[in-house]
Amino acid sequence: MNLLDIFLELLVVVIAAVSLVANSLVLLCFTCSSRVRAQVPGVFIINLSFCNILIAVLNMPSTLLAIVKCQKPFGDHFCYTVSFMDTFLTSNTMLSMAALGIDRWIAVVFPLTYSSKMRLKNAVLMVSYVWLHSLAFSLTALLLSWVDYSPAYASCTLHLREGDDERRGHFTLFTALYHACTFALSLFIMCFAYLKVLQVARFHCKRIDVITVQTLLLLVDIHPSVKQRCLVEQKKRRRRAIKKICIFIGSFVLCFAPYVITRLTELAPSVKINCHWGIMSKCLVYTKAASDPFVYSLLRQQYKKALFEMRNRILGRNSYTLSGHSSPSGMENEYYTQRVNKLLNDDCH
Repeated sequence: MNLLDIFLELLVVVIAAVSLVANSLVLLCFTCSSRVRAQVPGVFIINLSFCNILIAVLNMPSTLLAIVKCQKPFGDHFCYTVSFMDTFLTSNTMLSMAALGIDRWIAVVFPLTYSSKMRLKNAVLMVSYVWLHSLAFSLTALLLSWVDYSPAYASCTLHLREGDDERRGHFTLFTALYHACTFALSLFIMCFAYLKVLQVARFHCKRIDVITVQTLLLLVDIHPSVKQRCLVEQKKRRRRAIKKICIFIGSFVLCFAPYVITRLTELAPSVKINCHWGIMSKCLVYTKAASDPFVYSLLRQQYKKALFEMRNRILGRNSYTLSGHSSPSGMENEYYTQRVNKLLNDDCH
C-alpha cells in the first residue's frame, strides 16, 4: 500500500465523519426548532441531509473497505444493494439541489405569490418526483444487472460486467441518459434559477441604493458613522448575493463534474480509467455530502439560532440579551440603523 492509498483512506474517513455529524445537526435543528420546520425549503434540506447521511453510512464505508482490501468489499447481493443506493442517492441529492434552486427563484422573482406557489403540499410533491425520478433509474440499472463493483472507483456502483460486450451499446445509452437527466438537468435548473435570482438582486440593489440615499437625507440628525455603515451594508449585501450563488453552482460543478465526465469518458471501449483518479473523483462526490449542510443550512441565521438554543438547553442556560452595556449614543445609532434596514427590507420584500 502506497502513500496515495493511505491518503485516500484518510480522506474518505474524514469526509464520512464530517458528513455524518454535519447532516445529523441539520436533522436535529429540523426536529427541535419550530421556526426551521415552518419554512418550506426545510422539506428539500431535510431530504438532502437524509440522503447524505445514507451515503455516509452505506457508500463511503464500502469505498473505504475496497481501498483497504483492494477488492470487492462485500458479497454480490450486498454489493448490488449498495450499487442501487449509490445510483439512487446520487441522483436524489442532485435533484434536491435543483429543487432548492427553484424555491429560491420563486421566492425572489415572485415574492408576492411565493406563499401560494410554494406551499408545503407543493414541496412534498416536488420531493416525491425527485424520489420517483431517482428510483426509476436505479431500479432500471438493478433489473438489467448494470450494478456491480467497479475497481476504477473502488465502489459498488453503476457498472457493466466484464464480458458483457453485447449490451455495451444499451449500457452506454442508459449511462448517458442517466447523467443527462440528473447532472445536466440539475445544473441547467440551478444556473437558470440562480442567474434569475442574481438579475433581480442587482435590480433591487440599484433601487435600494437610491432609496438609501433618500432615506439618509431625511434622517438629518443621524450620526455620520451610521450613514456610512448603511451604505457599506448595501455593498456587502450585493457581494453576499453573488458569493452565495457562486458557492451554490460552483460547489455542484466542482464536486460532480469530474466524476460525471470520467463516467462518460470510460464508455469508450479503448479508454481505461486510472484507479487513483477514479477514486479521487468519487471522493469529490462524497465531499458534496459533507459540504451541503454548510452551504445550504448550518451557516444560515435560523440554523445558527436553533443550534445556540439547543446548546443552551443542554447546558441549562437561559438566553438573554446584553443590553445594559450599551451607551445612549450607541443605542440611538443602533435604533437609526435598524430603522433604515427595516425600510430597505420592506422595499425588498
